[in-house]
Amino acid sequence: MSDAVITVILTQVATIMEQQIRQEVRLVSGVEKEVKKLKSAFESIKAVLVDAEKRQVKEESVKVWLEKLKDVSYDTEDVLSQWITANLKAEIEGPGSHSSPTKKVCSLVTLPCLGCNRVALRRDIALKIKYINERLDVIATEKDRYKFNVVTGSPDRPKTTSFIVVSDVQGRDIDKNTLVSELLSSSHQEQGLNIVSIVGMGGIGKTTLAQAVYNYSAVIEHFERRMWVCVSEPFDEVRIAKAILEDVEGSAPYLFELETITRKIRNHVQGKKFLLVLDDVWTDDFRKWEQLLNSLSTGAAGSAILVTTRNERVAKVMGSRYNLPLGQLSGDDSWSLFKRIAFFERKPEECEELEGGKISDKCKGLPLTVKTISSLMRFKNSLKDWHDVLSSEFWELEEAEGLFPPLMLSYYDLPSTMKRCFSFCAIFPKDHVIEVNNLIKLWMAQGYLSSTEMVDGGNRSGVPAEPGHEYLTKNECCVIEVNNNLERKMESSHKRARHVTLIRSEDARFPDVPNVEKFFTFWVQSFHDSPPIVSQLDRVEPELLRRLARVRALDLSRNRIGELPKEIGNLISLKYLNLSHNPFWELPANLCDLYNLQTLKLSACDHLRKLPRHIGRLINLRHLEIDRTDSLKTLPKGIGNLKSLHTLSKFIIVRGNDRGEATCRLEDLNNLNNLRGSLRIEGLGYVANADEAKTAELQNKNHLSELQMDFSPAVQTGSQDEVIEALCLNENLQSLQISSYRGTTFPSWFMTLTSLQKLFLQDCQNCTYLPPLGRLPSLLTLHLEGMNTVKFLGLEFLGLNVNDNDTMNGEGRAASSSEAKTAFPKLTKLKISKMQSWEVWNVISNDREISDENFKIMPRLRCLKVSDCTKLKALPPLLLQTSPLGKLRIHNCPLLQQLYKRKTGEEWNKISHISKVRIS
Repeated sequence: MSDAVITVILTQVATIMEQQIRQEVRLVSGVEKEVKKLKSAFESIKAVLVDAEKRQVKEESVKVWLEKLKDVSYDTEDVLSQWITANLKAEIEGPGSHSSPTKKVCSLVTLPCLGCNRVALRRDIALKIKYINERLDVIATEKDRYKFNVVTGSPDRPKTTSFIVVSDVQGRDIDKNTLVSELLSSSHQEQGLNIVSIVGMGGIGKTTLAQAVYNYSAVIEHFERRMWVCVSEPFDEVRIAKAILEDVEGSAPYLFELETITRKIRNHVQGKKFLLVLDDVWTDDFRKWEQLLNSLSTGAAGSAILVTTRNERVAKVMGSRYNLPLGQLSGDDSWSLFKRIAFFERKPEECEELEGGKISDKCKGLPLTVKTISSLMRFKNSLKDWHDVLSSEFWELEEAEGLFPPLMLSYYDLPSTMKRCFSFCAIFPKDHVIEVNNLIKLWMAQGYLSSTEMVDGGNRSGVPAEPGHEYLTKNECCVIEVNNNLERKMESSHKRARHVTLIRSEDARFPDVPNVEKFFTFWVQSFHDSPPIVSQLDRVEPELLRRLARVRALDLSRNRIGELPKEIGNLISLKYLNLSHNPFWELPANLCDLYNLQTLKLSACDHLRKLPRHIGRLINLRHLEIDRTDSLKTLPKGIGNLKSLHTLSKFIIVRGNDRGEATCRLEDLNNLNNLRGSLRIEGLGYVANADEAKTAELQNKNHLSELQMDFSPAVQTGSQDEVIEALCLNENLQSLQISSYRGTTFPSWFMTLTSLQKLFLQDCQNCTYLPPLGRLPSLLTLHLEGMNTVKFLGLEFLGLNVNDNDTMNGEGRAASSSEAKTAFPKLTKLKISKMQSWEVWNVISNDREISDENFKIMPRLRCLKVSDCTKLKALPPLLLQTSPLGKLRIHNCPLLQQLYKRKTGEEWNKISHISKVRIS
């Protein structure tokens, strides 16, 4: 961990010194010399960090030396951060500010010896740098005593980020067949729940084997329902019950009473043969399992539970009828697994096979360690690299503190960027599902990633808590469950903790947390899977904020905080602030003094009425999350100054008469060209004319992937055709929703959206015709709702015309008359609802034969849903016969219900081939 933390600190120090403070610091006599000395000292120490990190595992004195180095590095960063922020504050507020320059600095920088002018500030910084150099001199002297090896450059890294996926379970065929036989055995059919357990040590492959059984074809066919729940520690009956219910229902239930949840589970499984996998079970207290197991007793005979656990007593307490003790892999199986990964797609050299066989033996038949070390060896290209791994001192650690040596080897082989990012994840509770985008923001707050390294993504990913993960990070990251004996728990935690998560139960008071002065990350989390707002934390003490001087990431979400103290403005290093799911009415004005802030999360703050007026001063802000803030009706003018914004959940336009100088206008969007992800624009009905609409410059939002355009309230109905035409969108847009539009025609720029994959037109009630949407070459999903004046859908909607020679084909280019003409070439899902006037849906012209091969309609359509279309007479026969429909849903369409009634309807034969048909 030291290498990771210190490397990033040294990089920041060098960058800050060279690019940020040099010109200012030179104004103080002698400072330039001290800065150069500081930089030189850090660079000489950096050269030995790789060797020091490895030696500290076995040499306690080296470990102490590294801790000293970390402390002085953090102090250096604090000094420089204060200086940079003071300069930034002076630059942003400028000489025209109402407060004097002297007060500006004093309100932000809280150094003990600080005088009230900038010269005094520089002198104070100079003194601190000199003191840091004195401490570094001592550290450098000790460094020379250890005679560390100097390591230059970085180890070669793989050119690809691909990883090996082992498709089958190595050496476990007999075990798998045994488990399948036990689960499907007819002898257990009339004996209630059949509980089977896999018992074995960590890393032995219990979960992998359970997954292989769970996904085995015979198991899938045998059980009507299959559910998978990771139990883990700490045991939480409500979380486990909700996980089971979510697996059954397909969505997370908004329930928090165990009795209510178990009752729903009982109803869902009643009379059904199910398989439930309970993975990683630790608790051996049957009382905690009793209510949950009782709720599963209504299942059909032959229902089964498969348990994985390290403790045989757990299997016994749960009433397991068969225990499979999972042993280590044989030498041959270990070597076979090792070779498949380490020598992937290449033939090994003889010497590599010799060394590899010895390394495989050291893994002691544990699949996890074999996979870990063989993945590492895959990118070792020289015999020396192989020999170095084989002879590493880490093998001598055995299982020190529960850590497998191969995991240590793999960790230390990571680049410093990956190492520090991986280690930070220890702040999350075990089995916590981490949102990738949020994790990246936290990494950036700590300085682990620069803005150029940030990658936007929309996936969610779980980060496992491996044994090595816990060991490598426990000195600086800790997760503590809070009850009313918290002080004792905190005192027993490592005093060097820098990143702390407190998991609070509903009745636990907010504790007096020691050592917060050193925290870089502080997260107060509601207890496990509690309701969104359950904590008794209804206020934050100003003293706590005063003490969190170093904090860079602060998460107070999902509490009951109604007011935030003004001391929040003193957290000058803060880069990430999450206040979501709190009942704030407003935020303190000096929140806008947080000039380093990159992420501000205010999602689901239902009572929030306004944002601070001077939010435009936060020029480093990249993410402003204000979704689900229904009481927020205006945005301050300064939003338009935030040119670095990547995330802005919504942009609000207000009535012309209500616009003041401090209120945002549509034109304030024109500079926000770094926006990406999703944006919702509310109040487009207030836009007066096309000239005003053009000021948004939406066509320049190259990175925006999803846009929602809400034209309510319909104030300027007469000009909305011109307004929407002027709101020309960027061709890279992938998802578009238009709501409450009161114009009569759709814009011509629709046909330029060649990347559009998802389109939702809602309550566009004055449009009697739809645009030729069938020409959109990339459209996958189309939803039409509330188009109440549309009576007819025909070739114009499809974008096809028998005499048209420039129809768009599936690749977005013009199709010649000799080519096949395809409407909606990639559409897979079509939903049409609440179109009360719609009567006719045609997909061919009167002079067109169905057999014409040059005429294709929705050739990839898989799902069609039509609801609340009371006048629609029929579905297009060509569409039903030629598209690969797998799901058809008809709801509240009386004419269609009669026409396609199962078996007796006049046109039932035209839909009977569709595998899933539901008519109601």
